[in-house]
Parts: sequence; C-alpha cells; structure tokens
Amino acid sequence: MISYYTYQQGSLNENNTIEQSQWIHICPPISQVEIDKIAHFLNFPSDFITDSLDIDERSRYEREDDSNFILINTPFLNSKDKPNEAIYITVPIGIILVEDKIVTISQENNPVITKFLEKKVKGFNPADSKQFVLKIFEHNVFSFLDCLKKLNLKRNLIEQELYNSSRNEELKQLLRIEKSLVYFVNSLSSNDLLMMKMKRTDFLKIREDEELTDMFEDSIIDNSQALEMSNVYTNILSGTMEAYASIVSNNLNTFIQRLTIVTIILMVPTLVASFYGMNLDHLPMSKNKYAFYLLIFVSILIGFILIWFFRRDRK
Repeated sequence: MISYYTYQQGSLNENNTIEQSQWIHICPPISQVEIDKIAHFLNFPSDFITDSLDIDERSRYEREDDSNFILINTPFLNSKDKPNEAIYITVPIGIILVEDKIVTISQENNPVITKFLEKKVKGFNPADSKQFVLKIFEHNVFSFLDCLKKLNLKRNLIEQELYNSSRNEELKQLLRIEKSLVYFVNSLSSNDLLMMKMKRTDFLKIREDEELTDMFEDSIIDNSQALEMSNVYTNILSGTMEAYASIVSNNLNTFIQRLTIVTIILMVPTLVASFYGMNLDHLPMSKNKYAFYLLIFVSILIGFILIWFFRRDRK
C-alpha cells in the first residue's frame, strides 16, 4: 500500500498523486510491480524498498546517485503471542531521500510512523526532509524507552508472583522478556553505530545548522541511554533467573532431605513388623499376650529417638 501526503497550512493532508506529494509512505501489502514503478519514477534502486521490508536487515545508510537511503530498527509488538516468542521484536524503517520528496517504508502499524500519520508529532514538516529524519530518530528512541519501561514493569510484577509461587508460566514470561531485551540490545547498538557514523560523515548535511545538530545529538544521547537501560535490565533479568534457579535447587534439596528423614524413621517400624511377620516357631515373645503392644511401643520409641537425633544434628 502506498500513501501520498502533503503538508499545507500547518496540516498533513493525504492526496492521490506522487507528483504533488512531499511524503510517500509504503507498507505491506505491496507488489513487486508497484515497487519497481515507484523506484523507476523517483530514480532510486528498488532494493531500498525490499530491504526495508526485511525484518532481519541491519541499520545502515547508503548513497546511490541522487538518492540517499537510511535504514533504522524500531521496536514492534510481536504479533505471535506464543510462550516461546519474544514480546517485542525489532523491525526496520527505511527512509529514502530523493529530490524534494521523502519516502518511508515500514511494516504495517509501525508505532513510530503511526505517530506522524495520526498527527501526534508537533513541529514536523515533511517538506523539510532533514528535520523529518531527525524527528523519526527522536521518536524511535522514545518508542524504545517506552517499551523498556513496560518490560521492566512486567518483570517486576512477575518477580513478585515468583516469590509466592513457582509456576512454569512466570518463567516462560521471563524468557519472553529476555528475548525482547536481546532484540533491543542488538538493534540499539546498531542504531547507535549508524547515528555516530552519520554524525561523523555529516550524511544529512546539517553541520552548519545548530538547531538540527543539537536535535541529532540529543537523539544520539537518548539512544545511548536506551542501550544502557537495555543492558542493565538484561543483567538484572539474568541475575534474577540465576537466583531463582538456585532457590529452586535449594528448595528441592531441602525437600529431598526431609523425605529421606521421614523414610528412615518409618523404616524402623516396618523392619520390626517384617521380622514378626515371618512364619517361625521360636520368635521372641511369641507366646506373650502383650507382645503386640510391646512391639508397637518399641517401634514408636525408636521412631522418637531417631526424630530427636536428626533434630539435634540439624541444630
């Protein structure tokens, strides 16, 4: 699907012609014929679009003739709500700068692009392509920070539940959070390298514009902060999982120890009963009418002695 937008009188308006549009947004479903047509019309490689729709692409930028291409990764709520899948994954946003137009390519309902489409971003103008790119960078970092806060809150709630019960469901949720953080760390690292390289080479040609330079530097700082938060949350989660594994192992050892003590205590009466269950003629006290009660008393007495012994040994 291809949408065309123009910024007029302080408002973003949708139109139907590529010639009059300032911003062109592409998202699935889209055919190869449509990709080749728009790439030919705007004179940029069709690979720019296909690469942007590949979720495994890494952040990078390229120059090709009169067109510039930027690809940056953004957080995305995983549509596969399964126990073995991450809660969040990362998908790329492709940005193509060509002549007086800007082309963005993303997965459907990408939260970063959706903010622009729903007019929730103040002060952006698609006619100013450099500012538009920096706004995308800025809100992409905000989206990462928002997702990290949600993941951390979810982790805290799961930990509280784990203190009261040890169910597999909570552990599966922690594994899903851990997978999400792995995606975030890799994507934020890639985005950080991309923005640092763009700043060093002045890819957007904004070195002389102090306002845009400050905006770009703020995005770099916020991205570094998000990366640091991802690493911290990953370390905390790894420590939590290890601590919980140790607690489970310790509880299991304690349970087995108690079970072994109970087994030993019950073994003595069972052993006495086994001896007197033999069909022999000369068992001690076989003619005594109080033999049964005496054996029960002796078995109970030995059991209490064993209980006292094990309690003393534990102290």
